[in-house]
Amino acid sequence: MPLPELPPTPAGPAHAPRHAERPPTTPGHRAGPPAVSLARETQPAVPHARETQSAVPHARETQSAVSHGREAQPAADLPRPPAATRSPYLRLFAVPGTRAFTAGNLIARLPMGMFGVSAVIMIAAAYDSYALAGAVIATGTGAGALTAPWIARLVDRYGQARIAVPATAYAVLGHLTLLLCVHERAPVWALFATTALTATSPNTGGMSRARWAHLFRGDRDALHTANAFEQAVDELCFMLGPVVAALFCSTLFPEAGTLVAATLFLGGVLVFAAQRSTEPPVAPRTTAGSPLRAPGMLPLLAVFLATGAVFGSMEVVTLAYVDGPVAGPVLALQAAGSCAAGLLYGRSHRTVRLRTCLAAMAALMTLPLLAASTGSLLALAAGLLLAGMATAPTMVTGMGLVQRMTPPSQLNEGLTLAVTALLGGIAAGSATGGWASDHAPFPAFGFLIPVAAASLALALCAKTRVGARPGRRT
Repeated sequence: MPLPELPPTPAGPAHAPRHAERPPTTPGHRAGPPAVSLARETQPAVPHARETQSAVPHARETQSAVSHGREAQPAADLPRPPAATRSPYLRLFAVPGTRAFTAGNLIARLPMGMFGVSAVIMIAAAYDSYALAGAVIATGTGAGALTAPWIARLVDRYGQARIAVPATAYAVLGHLTLLLCVHERAPVWALFATTALTATSPNTGGMSRARWAHLFRGDRDALHTANAFEQAVDELCFMLGPVVAALFCSTLFPEAGTLVAATLFLGGVLVFAAQRSTEPPVAPRTTAGSPLRAPGMLPLLAVFLATGAVFGSMEVVTLAYVDGPVAGPVLALQAAGSCAAGLLYGRSHRTVRLRTCLAAMAALMTLPLLAASTGSLLALAAGLLLAGMATAPTMVTGMGLVQRMTPPSQLNEGLTLAVTALLGGIAAGSATGGWASDHAPFPAFGFLIPVAAASLALALCAKTRVGARPGRRT
């Protein structure tokens, strides 16, 4: 799965009247907290007003309407979707500018599902070693995990467009350099050195989530739906990415997947960065410490670390087990199950405990193991489809917890820390899965790694009681 997410207009009325009439609640939509009553939807929306506030970045605003946004701003200044829109997802895209930045971000995120598979295919083809391919991917992912929080902090401080474009250009240069090294059969040490150059990739998913949080702060129903939509987009990219990568690598040449992914990545970020109207305002300089200091953040990141190992190991062991042009489509079924589950979860009005989600994941991850033991490719495909259905609810619930723990002025950094933990787990899982595939005593041995990683995530969550009680929906 991986990776990885950091206009001034006339201001509207300072406060919406509390006594204004509320429109009737429509199916698929529930009224927000009193401070951001949907009565505001009857007022003219001013889409892009900047905040004019003096709130201390670390202070949680007393008004629930700004519990997860940037600096405090009258909620009437933010665009609101029509109350009559029935689908919660249509409500999101009724806001001007959301379709444009989502399209650009989708193009930029698709390569995140392509780079890993493309690298495995081209390195294994050139050097005949899945262990080497997994280790090289782990190195690049680990380097990205170290740099991602710093890049996100720069995004919070200087703006998405100003940081994301040069960071992406440098990362694309790293991917192309790795491609040339593999094509020329460079020494192994050169692969590890050049893959570290890709570590500047910005967290495109985190930047998109930050835009939703800015546009819909205070509207917990809309934010829950937006988080579920973003997770579904992640899964869609990891569903289509391996298919596209495997297709190009098998039909053209082994390096074609990386070349196409690099082109899409740079082009998508350029389109996304050009949508300035929905870009969150720059956070002021602050002496606040890292979001790591927030209570409960470290235990939650440990859970994300173990969860990432599930994704990294499953990708490599599946590619090694299938070992052919159908590997991409088979692997994509796991993301397909997660995407469907995420969209359904976004329409619901209830959240599930993180521990419950992880328990479901640990149980479902045994299905690919059992299916691989039979030697049936169709059984493995079905097992991956079912196993993926626990992924999106787990990630949506986990990201919601991160949003509640992170100070509003550090939202990009907080979300990126979660992604960083996932990347660290993916790196460890990729390396472990590659080793297990090369040294497996029996064909299905590699599928034990995702099962063990999911069980570890559940044990960490149960021990630290992260998300033991369902909190407010974000």
